[in-house]
Amino acid sequence: MTLTAKWRQWLPHLGIAVVVAYCLAPFYWMLVSSLRGTGDIFSTSLFPSSVSFENYRSVFSPGQGFTRALLNSLVVAGVTTALSLLLATFTAYAMARLDFRFKRLILTLIIATSMFPVVSIVVPLLKLFTDIGWINTYQSMIVPSMSFTLPLAVWNLTTFFRQMPDELEHAAMVDGCTRGQAFRKVIVPLAAPGIFTTAIITFIAAWNEFLIALSMTNKPSMQTATVAISKFSGATTYQTPFGSQMAAGVVVTIPLVVMVLLFQRRIVAGLTAGAAK
Repeated sequence: MTLTAKWRQWLPHLGIAVVVAYCLAPFYWMLVSSLRGTGDIFSTSLFPSSVSFENYRSVFSPGQGFTRALLNSLVVAGVTTALSLLLATFTAYAMARLDFRFKRLILTLIIATSMFPVVSIVVPLLKLFTDIGWINTYQSMIVPSMSFTLPLAVWNLTTFFRQMPDELEHAAMVDGCTRGQAFRKVIVPLAAPGIFTTAIITFIAAWNEFLIALSMTNKPSMQTATVAISKFSGATTYQTPFGSQMAAGVVVTIPLVVMVLLFQRRIVAGLTAGAAK
């Protein structure tokens, strides 16, 4: 094999390695910075001179209330994901299987609603939620979050349902199933890869949401993890606690990594099952 052929063989792998390194570099630096001591926080070395967990102890100190903020984020992101998937599954199936007028227009409007910037809806929603007494409640964060997670879920699942052959429902109905039973017992299990992939995207979007949670809550007991990190205070008025913020960022990232790993297993299992089986 010539040198040129070897270079062409390894070039895709080199490109993948560069992309992976570029994507993971900020997370690596966040992890390294979280393990530095206070006097070492501005060091530019690739490894901490001495590993310190003082930043993590500071994050979980009782005065920060970060544990409560993590619980709030879990509730908001979890409920948002569950409701979005429930509504999007039925809506996407109808969009993929039923024929009616203006279906393409409706799909376009659904995805267009997710393109509006969050800041454009915060002010009117803040006024509305103040009038009905929803400020400092979970629903004040869940309902606005669904304005961008639900359209995305509907669009993703519609595309996935369209790729599934119509013969699946027809075969189930020949065996005695109703349309609803065919959907519940045949289509939904086979659609598990698309549903779990959509769940990952939806959960991450809801977990990382910041502006809505910041605007709809003013009580520390109701703020989410992203808001809590932005309000970390240093030892003095003008000190920014970079180490604590980095440690909190690592803690917030861990649930996302765990969730992706768990869903990956389900996705692989669903793909290997196959429709023909």
